[in-house]
Amino acid sequence: MAKANTVFTCQSCGAVHLKWSGRCDACGEWNTLVEETSSAAPGGLAAPKSSSRKAGKAEFTTLNAVEDAPTRHMIGVDELDRVFGGGVVPSSATLIGGDPGIGKSTLLLQVAARLARNGLSTVYVSGEEAAAQIQDRARRLKVSESPVELATETDLRKVMSALKSANPDFVVIDSIQTMWSDSLEAAPGSVAQVRACAQELTRWAKKSGAALILVGHVTKEGQIAGPRVVEHMVDTVFYFEGERGHQFRILRAVKNRFGPTDEIGIFEMHQYGLAPAREPSALFLSNEDETSGGTAVFAAMEGSRPVLAEVQALVAASAYGTPRRSIVGWDANRLAMVLAVLEARCGVSLAGRDVYLSVAGGYRMAEPAGDLAAAAALLTSLADRPPPEKSVFFGEVALSGAIRPVARMDQRLKEAQRLGFRNAFVPEGSTGSFEGLTVKPLSRLSDLVDLIGPDPEP
Repeated sequence: MAKANTVFTCQSCGAVHLKWSGRCDACGEWNTLVEETSSAAPGGLAAPKSSSRKAGKAEFTTLNAVEDAPTRHMIGVDELDRVFGGGVVPSSATLIGGDPGIGKSTLLLQVAARLARNGLSTVYVSGEEAAAQIQDRARRLKVSESPVELATETDLRKVMSALKSANPDFVVIDSIQTMWSDSLEAAPGSVAQVRACAQELTRWAKKSGAALILVGHVTKEGQIAGPRVVEHMVDTVFYFEGERGHQFRILRAVKNRFGPTDEIGIFEMHQYGLAPAREPSALFLSNEDETSGGTAVFAAMEGSRPVLAEVQALVAASAYGTPRRSIVGWDANRLAMVLAVLEARCGVSLAGRDVYLSVAGGYRMAEPAGDLAAAAALLTSLADRPPPEKSVFFGEVALSGAIRPVARMDQRLKEAQRLGFRNAFVPEGSTGSFEGLTVKPLSRLSDLVDLIGPDPEP
């Protein structure tokens, strides 16, 4: 006879423990074990559930007999269609995560309203807000007249019943952590509830042909809360990023079965909601004319799009025995590597100085091509003079001091030329010719030190 057993489930990774402890042995997180009740048979095996229906068998078909995939639903916003890979795919499930208050609900309400005006049957299910609150936001976004069907419900059984009756084309669930199923004894938002609700909704979307979007909360580390298996269930995973002190937001694709996995969409936050950025590639550049050192423009690649960002550095005398290293928007390990290469290979000593490095606008440098721009910002700050006017930098710095080539060099240079830059300090290997842009290939980091670094001490 089955009996109820008490287990402790990690809310971070989903690992199951037989007894409570302060730290999860699977993922190493602290205070994430929550007591749950599971029905199990003697011996620790799961009790089989009785079913009144007869077990059927799966139907097979040959690959060449499968019908073509339905056409995508074009949203009509270039930044969104770019990230989705050309529009929303029917019978797909998308998971969008982001910090609280970053604008997830605002963006999805705008998308739902636009698709509804385009003739699609659209449903917006909110488990966090009342209908009056959503209507108030819709009026502020100027979309209150759109024929979007609205529901404020957290019971999965009621939500599924309504969806099967309405048979919509596009569904937003805000958020998956608020949904709960009465078939489980776990609390709403727990690992078991999130996993079960996401699986049920995804299975319905695959069968009905609707495009489903799930909103997910994030942990303090920035990862989507709940078990990682939810990210494997869905077809697409997006992260909505941005700094509260800046007006722009980035929608970044980290998984996409129907498009590229490294694309981004850049939006600006206005009083009437989120709008596509007017000049995305130059959004992270400063408009000020720098007359002192400590800045360098980095030509980055985000998917198929070149983006120019400004790297700022400050090198100052240390007031304490241990020099301080403060980094915003870049990896601290890569900064330590660049500082070591400058000292060991180029003779530039920064060991007794405080180093502050920041990427302007809240942009985050994730590719190794930003090494050369960071080194240029450090060198010009140390020399206290700006780099050559209208200069752009990119290249990977090796431990030997060599400057390694990076991908899509000509595309980066073409974008720098379009934005009016005059000088480009890049690795050797570029084959293109760019009118008005002087390309200066570098083979070693010491070459950059000779060009823009501090004067050698006598």
